[in-house]
Formats: sequence, structure tokens, C-alpha cells
Amino acid sequence: MPVLLAADQAPTLPELLQAANTTGLDSTIVDTNEPMPRIGGLGSLLSAGPLEISFLSNSKLQGQLAQCRAAAVVMTRQAYEALPGPPPYRVVLCSQPYLLYALLAQWFDRHRLAQIEPGVHPSAVVASSARIGEGASIGPHCVIEDGASIGAGTRLGPGCVIGAGSSVGRDGLLHARVTLYHGVHVGDRAILHSGAVLGADGFGFAPHPGSEQGAWAKIAQLGGVQVGDDVEIGANTTVDRGALENTVIGDGVKLDNQIMIAHNVRIGAHTAMAACVGVAGSTTIGSRCTIGGASMISGHLVLGDDVHVSGGTAITASIDKPGRYTGVYPFDEHAGWQRNAAVLSQLAQLRRRLRALERPGS
Repeated sequence: MPVLLAADQAPTLPELLQAANTTGLDSTIVDTNEPMPRIGGLGSLLSAGPLEISFLSNSKLQGQLAQCRAAAVVMTRQAYEALPGPPPYRVVLCSQPYLLYALLAQWFDRHRLAQIEPGVHPSAVVASSARIGEGASIGPHCVIEDGASIGAGTRLGPGCVIGAGSSVGRDGLLHARVTLYHGVHVGDRAILHSGAVLGADGFGFAPHPGSEQGAWAKIAQLGGVQVGDDVEIGANTTVDRGALENTVIGDGVKLDNQIMIAHNVRIGAHTAMAACVGVAGSTTIGSRCTIGGASMISGHLVLGDDVHVSGGTAITASIDKPGRYTGVYPFDEHAGWQRNAAVLSQLAQLRRRLRALERPGS
């Protein structure tokens, strides 16, 4: 990536490691007689230059170290001991190089965001009853409605809309064109990417044959959306409001782009979902789950803690046992699909019976 800081602004390697939030993570700079370099950015092993730090987390890339021109490289002790000789860069020993890279990247991103001037852009429309915290930044053409509140240090990109009575906690980042309907509450340090919509009506309709054949009566969605701390929600992802109670997104949840979370869904802490997942209404997903891309989760189900769903899998029944679940099967007419699925569920048993029949003397 490009160098983010000029040499006169860049911290030295020890200063960077101390400034980043690396509590509980081991890191040691290998002693040499060379002066400590300044670090102005991060880069891959092959692209990093003399003002950048890189990392080796995949042993298959060990061969790229010979061509690396970075100022410093983060690697495990095993990788360091496998080097043919003293490297031309400083080495930072760490048992989890990828995690240390992530924390260093966070530090550089915070430094970038700190350059955004606080205050309210002249083109923004802010209700007189809205509350804007100290150091918050409200970008061009934002709309903040009655009773809404923006926490201290939070930044809103251009065109964001914060509905009546909604709130965003401290030190959050809403990229351009994020929309929070009324009654949506987002915790501290949230990151919401462009086009995310929180609090739209859930898909609630009751058959209304008295009106005309096939007609529907809308069920007003009176709940809200409650989002915890340290949540990231991707571009064009939607989280619907609850019908009566809130839709709830727990602390530390990570939602990728173009995900659909229906009304009254509850997602436990630190669960992560990849792109294009759909979760139908009133389903509860536990903590520390992972949901692979394009998976579909039916409504009114319960997935326990530590459930991991492979990409493209359709979950149509509750899961109470931790583990990984996978299912990809070609589509068919529904009745035919049901018959085939019933056979597949007995395939192992049928195989055992067939092998028994094939044994000599059977």
C-alpha cells in the first residue's frame, strides 16, 4: 500500500509497536547494530519499500523474504531461524504475525481518520433537538433528525441520514450514504460502510382476502434495531427493524457486504458473516459463529454458539451442537428434491447394507 506518513512524521519501529494496541500479544525486535527504522506504512513482502513494515504469516511465502525491501518484517521465530543469513531489514518476532499486522493497520487507519476536521458541514441539516458529541464530524449533506444523537469522536461521511431518536455511540465511522431509520441504536466504535440501511421495515404482511383475492395487509413494524459495540457492517447490507421487539446485533459482530438480516433476528457476540448471506425473520444465531458467503438461514430457527456454516449452505433446521455444517445440493422440483434428500440422509446406512450383501457367502 502507499506510504501513509512522511519520514519526518513516521514513528520509529519501537514507537509504532508501543503506540499500536498490542496488549497481550508478544512482539520482540531482533537486536542488531543498525539504527531503528522509521515506519510510514505497511506493504506486502514484494511491494513494501524502505519506509514500510511487512509481515510473513504463510510459510509458503518464505521464499519472498529474499526479495523483500521493507524496513521491517514481522514473522514467527521458526521463520526467522529458517533464514539463510542476516536479513537486510529489521525482524519483529511474533507468534501471530497476521494479528500484529491487523493491529498495526488499525493504528495507521486511526491516524488517517484523526486528520478529519471535527464539526458540522454547512450543508448538513441537523435538528435543534439532536445532540452532537465533542469532536464529532458531520459531513456534507447529512441529515440528523429530531432527538438523534451522535457520540463524541464519531465521523459521518457525506449524505448520511440519522433518523428521529436514533443514536450512534463514540468513535464510530459511518461512510457515505449510510441510513439509520428512526429508533436505531448503534454502539461505540462501529464501522458502517456505504449504502448500509438499518431499521427498514421487516417483511411483515397478513393475508387480507376481504380486500381482494391475494391481497395483503401490512403489519406495522414497531420495534427497532439495537447494535452493540465494535460492530462492522458492510456496504449495502440491510438490517430490518423488529415487528414488536428489537432486531439485535451483538458486540463485535462483523457483517460483510450485501447481507440481509430480517426482522427480530438476534446475532450473538463476535459472530461473522461473509457476503450475500440471508437470515430470515426471528432466527437466533449464537456467539462466535461464522456463516459462509451466500448461505441462507431459514426463519424461526436457533443456531447455538460456535456453529460454523460453509458457503452456499441452506440451514432449514435449528442447530444446537457446535461444529461445521455443509450442504450443497442441485435444485429440483420440490417433491423430487425431498425424495432425493431423504435418500441422501440414509446413504451411509444403505452403503453398509450393500457391502454386506456383496461379501462372499452372503
